[in-house]
Parts: sequence; C-alpha cells; structure tokens
Amino acid sequence: MRTARTSLRSRIYSVLRHAILLTGGVVMLFPFIVMVSTSLKPPSEIFSPTFTLLPQEWYAIENFREAFTRVPLARFILNGLLVGATIFLFQALFALPCAYALAKLRFAGRQMTFVLVILALLIPPQVPAIPLYIGMWQLGILDTYAAIILPSTISVFGIFLMRQFFLQIPDDLIHAARIDGLSEFAIVWRIMLPTAIPALTAFAILSFVWNWNDFFWPLIVIQSEHLATPPLGIVFFDNAEAGTNYGPLMAGAVAITAPLVIAFLVAQRRFLEGFAMTGLR
Repeated sequence: MRTARTSLRSRIYSVLRHAILLTGGVVMLFPFIVMVSTSLKPPSEIFSPTFTLLPQEWYAIENFREAFTRVPLARFILNGLLVGATIFLFQALFALPCAYALAKLRFAGRQMTFVLVILALLIPPQVPAIPLYIGMWQLGILDTYAAIILPSTISVFGIFLMRQFFLQIPDDLIHAARIDGLSEFAIVWRIMLPTAIPALTAFAILSFVWNWNDFFWPLIVIQSEHLATPPLGIVFFDNAEAGTNYGPLMAGAVAITAPLVIAFLVAQRRFLEGFAMTGLR
C-alpha cells in the first residue's frame, strides 16, 4: 500500500513538474511565435481586430522580399557574423592561456588574480563605456569595425569558464607533456586546446549570442548604416518603416534570429556537454 501511494505521489509530482515546464516554455516562446506569425501575414490581417495564428492569406514572400530590399539586411547579418566570429577568436586566444595559468600553474598572487576575475564578472558593461568611448575617439577608430570588436576581445567569463574546465584535466597529462619537452605555450595549444573543445564550443555559442544581440555598444560607436550589426540594423529598419509596416519588420527580425537558432541546434550536444564538464550548473 505504501509503495503504491509513493508511486502515485511520484507520478503526480512528475506531471506537475512537466506541466510547469511546458507552461514556462510556451510563455517564453510565445513572442517568437507571434513574430513568425506576423511575418507571414498581409497588413490587413496584422491590423485585424481578431488574432489568428496562421494567416488566411500567405504574404511571406512579399514581407521577406521587402525586408531585404528596404534596408541592407543581408549586410547587417554579414556584419554580425564578422564581428561575432572575430571577437570569439580573440577571446579564445586570450582566455585559453590565462585559464591554463590560473588552473595549472603555481605563482604568487594566483588566488588574488582569480578573485579579480570573479569581481570583473560583476561589472556591468555600461560602467566602462565612457572611458572606452574616449579611448576609441583618441585612437581615431570610431565608426569602424575595430571600435565594435576591441572592447570585447578579452572575456573574463571565458577565462572563468575555461579555468573551471582545465581544473578537471589530470595534472599527470601536463607533467608528461613537460617531460616530453613541451613549453607551457605548446601545452596550451597542443594539449589543452584539443581537450577543451566541448567547453570552447559552449563558450563560442554564448559569446556569439551575446555579441550578436549587443545593441548598447554598437549604438554608441557606429553611425554608418553599412557597419550596423543586426540589432542596430533593426533600428534603421524601424526608422525606414516609420514603425507602421510590421510585416517586413517582423520578417527582418525572423531573419536575424534564425542564425542563433541554427547555431544552437547544430551545437546543442556540445553546448550541454561543455557545461557538464566544467562543473557549472
């Protein structure tokens, strides 16, 4: 009797848990569902007093054609890919040796350095915006790709994430590499990098999503439309449309969101594996 009662209680908890998760998922996905639905409708249905999820008249081709012709949407997407990939390459270049030093090397001030890394995670990106802007102005690189890329080339979160991963790697592997005559930098790039691919993939997705969606910094340093990243490009699109033609506007939003969804679906297994192996929850 007690076993049956316990089993029934466990099933009820399981049903409630899945119901809560399903409800939360629907709430989070609903704005994206409305965005896709709006991108498929003609103006008459968008402004109709009755809402329908599927359009009665499919207007997707017209909306997406206007989205890509009204503003250089393809250029905005290309800018986002270029900026995101370049920033991640520099972040990985700095994060791997820094994380290796914090995880595997013994030197004076190592713990204090790691504490500073943790503290740096607490600083909002808006705090150093004015000094960074002044620095970009003094270098004469405002309104260029470099102005977008340079402030994000070092990621303290990337250093923290990779350090947590390197802590899981046995020290015997590093000692064996040193016995074989490898330098510390050679160990980083020939031993640690191949083993860190899962964590590096997880960090790559987070870095790409963050920099793809970043609106604050490009808005400050970019004035030319042809240099705009995807979120800033949506602003240009909104100005061009005067905020009334929501079909092409939502079509542009769908086109800008699609690369993020595709990237996550392609690397989903590596993403989850990377976080599992770093010990983060």
